[in-house]
Amino acid sequence: MAIVTAIRNNALALGLFAVLTAGAIALTQSATREAIADNREQARAKALFQIVPTTAHDNDLVRDRYTLNRTQRLGYQGPVEVYRARTDGQIHTVILPAIAPDGYTGNIDLIVGVKRDGSVAGVRILRHQETPGLGDKVDVKKSDWVLSFNDQRLNGEDDPDWAVKKDGGRFDQFTGATITPRAVVGAVKQAVLTFEANRAALLEDTPLSSAEESIKKTTAGDANG
Repeated sequence: MAIVTAIRNNALALGLFAVLTAGAIALTQSATREAIADNREQARAKALFQIVPTTAHDNDLVRDRYTLNRTQRLGYQGPVEVYRARTDGQIHTVILPAIAPDGYTGNIDLIVGVKRDGSVAGVRILRHQETPGLGDKVDVKKSDWVLSFNDQRLNGEDDPDWAVKKDGGRFDQFTGATITPRAVVGAVKQAVLTFEANRAALLEDTPLSSAEESIKKTTAGDANG
């Protein structure tokens, strides 16, 4: 009887330990997910203001968003939010998120700014797993390659010049690494095409709410600081 009691007590203790451990792990994972999500949002906000500096708009760029449903070209399966920069109420730049699914080691997350006239305002890489010293040069922290998109124009979907030089285009590739820049060039192209396909809706100058007007540059100043 004593042995049975001991076994039962040990089983209860082990069960309680398992429950507490599982709870602790769940709480840790939840906190970690929230921290990761927060870090990504901060990185996105910083990248937004690299493409459109605070001196180049007078609205709350982080909050002035438009939900886009036609997102297949951008690499998404569902709606995404795009950001719109305004001056005196008129939208002059739209920033779209995009995914290059064909990076060397996986997806490359980026944002693409497109000006009202269809030219590229800027591109920034948000997340990637590309090879250090090779493919990671798409990151502006590693090289200025991504700046080569600034002010570039896409001349239609079949523009042969919108490619890396190895494929007969205008954009440089990296020595020993062509797949990564090719993937980014393709993703930027799809973002520009998405802008053109949704131009009317994206550039619709809907008035800001009074709440948005009252905090025009608060978020912009915080993110840029």
